[in-house]
Amino acid sequence: MSPRQKVLIVDNDPGIREYLEISLGRMQRHTRSARTLGEARRWLEREGFDLCLSDLHLPDGTGLELLEHIQHQQLPMPLAILSASARQETAARALQAGAIDVLSKPVALARLRELLNNTRPKAAPSGNRSLLGDSAPMQELRDQIGKLARSQAAIYISGESGSGKELVARALHDQGPRARRAFVAINCGAIPPELMESEFFGHRKGSFSGAIEDKPGLFQAAHGGTLFLDEVADLPLAMQVKLLRALQEKAVRCVGGQQEVQVDVRILCATHKALQAQVHAGRFRQDLYYRLNVIELPVPPLRARQGDIEPLAKAILERLAQGNSQQLARLQPSALLALQGYDFPGNVRELENLLERAHTLCENRRIEAHDLRLTPNGAHPTIVPAPAQVIDLEDYLQEVERRLILQALEHTRWNRTAAAQRLNLSFRSMRYRLKKLGLD
Repeated sequence: MSPRQKVLIVDNDPGIREYLEISLGRMQRHTRSARTLGEARRWLEREGFDLCLSDLHLPDGTGLELLEHIQHQQLPMPLAILSASARQETAARALQAGAIDVLSKPVALARLRELLNNTRPKAAPSGNRSLLGDSAPMQELRDQIGKLARSQAAIYISGESGSGKELVARALHDQGPRARRAFVAINCGAIPPELMESEFFGHRKGSFSGAIEDKPGLFQAAHGGTLFLDEVADLPLAMQVKLLRALQEKAVRCVGGQQEVQVDVRILCATHKALQAQVHAGRFRQDLYYRLNVIELPVPPLRARQGDIEPLAKAILERLAQGNSQQLARLQPSALLALQGYDFPGNVRELENLLERAHTLCENRRIEAHDLRLTPNGAHPTIVPAPAQVIDLEDYLQEVERRLILQALEHTRWNRTAAAQRLNLSFRSMRYRLKKLGLD
């Protein structure tokens, strides 16, 4: 590799320092060594490094103090903690502080090589959608993403539906060491239970009816990169057990296969449900919860950052115009004021839907407040008010059904399986109703 990675080793034990120097030298890495926190700081003042390996306990401080110094000086260098007793609470504390990993001493060569590969300098990806907004909650969120992106810890992204959790997951991937590898997103609520194991882990030809060829799973597709499990609370309990084993063993066995295959993925997950409440209700395994929720990253709802509505609306309208200035609709002051006073139960996704409708219906490319058709306090009417005159009851009920189904489809981004579950319908019944109402 060119140039070679440069690693700073910080440990009071001369045997550990020598072991790491020899091992890293054989892996074609340059090294510098320090015995104390003070020596490490002096090395950082004189030279630049691509990675730091620091013992948790040093004669004059801790590895976490060194991490804090690196962050305060804004040095572009990840740090991994070395610990002789890498207990779960110690690891969680280090990862939450921004360490990319916690390695048990003596460090296994395979783990060391994996860490080096994941921290290899990479060119920053281009063309990514950014997290818009300069409000205090968004600035804090971006700061947290910058700190956690280098870590390899599993992160639970919590937040309301439509708040941008997948965008946060992509930002964590794009700013991290796996940026040039695959980012694979999967909606756990959209996969039929009978196909879930095959989708996650792959299958062999002939392993079940319809398996006409070998197919790799999503874990294999994300090897070396990031696997984002959206709506993870919707996983059936049986699948939760299999997922837990895959995470613990870092290996998967496809349906119909005999051998496990090692996989290297970083796990990010999200759900709009309160995951801990699902654990208490017995619908989500506690051991899997702790495996996925090493660090929780909350995403603020849109109503908590109303100052971001204007730049978000501008960006959405520009996207709808597809670069054609003649088609760009302008948000009038009355419309902006109405949006800023709205509660947005559907968050940014609802803002996108509102503006797309207003962009289509407005006159002279000017979006006024009435074009938004907002309802009081963000309430979505689910029943069509009955007119005073005589009506056809069948037509009236069909219109109510149509609106309920459309709302469920919009909420699930037109995922029919997820919409059917939201309405407590079987997929077959949902398909029949869509056809009956002309929505298929």
